[in-house]
Amino acid sequence: MAATGQQVSVRAARVGDVPAIHALIRTHAERGKMILRTLDELYANIREFHVAESAEGEIVGCAAAHVFWNDLAELKCLAVRDDWQGRGIGRALCEACLRDLARLGVRQVFTLTNVPEFFEKIGYRRVDKNSLPRFIWGECIRCPTFPICNEEALVREVPCMENLDP
Repeated sequence: MAATGQQVSVRAARVGDVPAIHALIRTHAERGKMILRTLDELYANIREFHVAESAEGEIVGCAAAHVFWNDLAELKCLAVRDDWQGRGIGRALCEACLRDLARLGVRQVFTLTNVPEFFEKIGYRRVDKNSLPRFIWGECIRCPTFPICNEEALVREVPCMENLDP
């Protein structure tokens, strides 16, 4: 993927990426944009993550897809470094997560976000938060705005494998 004259590649995360992923998430969490994840959580769930890596080897973005049930997953932890935003990196990370979910046979993905417009541009639609299963709310107690949720819920269908670019 080209990013304004600089190359960025999206790949599955590795354990060596965890400190950089943690730093990205911490930056966004300190702004109240997402839930802070511990290093323990990140290492335990590294298989869920994709990262965007610059040609210089810097991790400039991350996203994760967490399967909740046989047909439902959450796209979460989408974070792109401020100086790399607006270059298609968030979209590329979301697409990588969708490919993984399609391979696993998941049919629907949701996200909770403060930037619903971004997700609408990539095929998500807004839904009432109460339409989502209650078991997804387990992490909410850790949110800085709990119990008042200021995030929008969005969902989309996971495309079939043959409809996704490699």
